[in-house]
Amino acid sequence: MKRNATAVWQGTGKEGKGHLSTQSTVLNQTQYSFNSRFEDGVGTNPEELVAAAHAGCFTMKLSFNLSGAGFTPENLETKCDITFENGEITLSHLTLTAKVPEISKEKFDELVADAEKNCPISKLLNTKITVDATLA
Repeated sequence: MKRNATAVWQGTGKEGKGHLSTQSTVLNQTQYSFNSRFEDGVGTNPEELVAAAHAGCFTMKLSFNLSGAGFTPENLETKCDITFENGEITLSHLTLTAKVPEISKEKFDELVADAEKNCPISKLLNTKITVDATLA
């Protein structure tokens, strides 16, 4: 399986502008710029996209882990906060709220730890990854 996205940029880093498109067209010439990355401009930015990718990947891996252990989650909600400092991503922090009937806290924590370590985006990132997991 291969997936792709395309970035187009015109102009300087600060005054220029660009757009991003994905193979699925979920992003279709979506604006990004210095302002959307470092200030409060309209559009997306690479760190926001990494956060979405990590939250989605981790949550899906956890769902597979839970199903493989015989549990069906009612709801898994993960927020990912990406910390960008001095020109690099230094932390990806996942905050998970989960509703999984009949699972023990110990088993839940074990499956969360595995998802944190083994989702493909976690493996891709060369940064510190932390998770706060709440079982409702």
